[in-house]
Amino acid sequence: MLASKNDLIQLLFSSQDSAYRAFQSKLVPGVAPDSVIGVRTPVIKSLAKTLLKEAAENEKSASVVKDFLGDLPHEYFDENQLHAFIIADEKDFDSCIAALEKFLPYVDNWATCDQLSPKIFKKQKNHESLLLFINKWLESTHTYTVRFAIKLLMQHFLDDEFDSEYLTKVASVRSEAYYVKMMVAWYFATALAKQWDSALPFLENKRLEKWTHNKTIQKAIESFRITGEQKELLKKMKLPS
Repeated sequence: MLASKNDLIQLLFSSQDSAYRAFQSKLVPGVAPDSVIGVRTPVIKSLAKTLLKEAAENEKSASVVKDFLGDLPHEYFDENQLHAFIIADEKDFDSCIAALEKFLPYVDNWATCDQLSPKIFKKQKNHESLLLFINKWLESTHTYTVRFAIKLLMQHFLDDEFDSEYLTKVASVRSEAYYVKMMVAWYFATALAKQWDSALPFLENKRLEKWTHNKTIQKAIESFRITGEQKELLKKMKLPS
């Protein structure tokens, strides 16, 4: 049983993989290498589940987890990963949203942002409420909050609950941040695969910024979900550099 947040940090260091640390450091530009402990993702996910289980059974463990989640910003990248996986396993929608509201402003890299995928959001009964927060997060000035919002629209609202309005919302996002522009491109490439007739006009009418327009086409052409005929059409729509 963990007695304090420091015990939790020591537990992360006890699972350190030096080779993985070197590899991981190269994947997250902007994150200081010294802040990467080097704990593999499956280990962190397992730790998150263990902590939540212990917190549900023991008051002291619950206090340690609460202290950890409240101690922001974290010092280590791996702490951010652990924080994300704890939120992902939260079973109450309102508690999950509250935790996200506190954590999102401190997310500082694409890996933590993209691996932050709350399971509770898969339930359709929560989607109407979730959309209210997605709209709010899309208006944020924080890179990874915006990226997270677009990711949620891509994950949960491109299938049965699709509405062309969501394409307009994402196309309206304007940011010079690389990781926002990449997510917009990823979103539209996925939309082309799932909602071709609705997404294609956004390229035909050049409604995306040029770099994002071309990146969308590149990512769509790389997708196995886009037909050969569709790829040939997209190639002709690429804008000159």
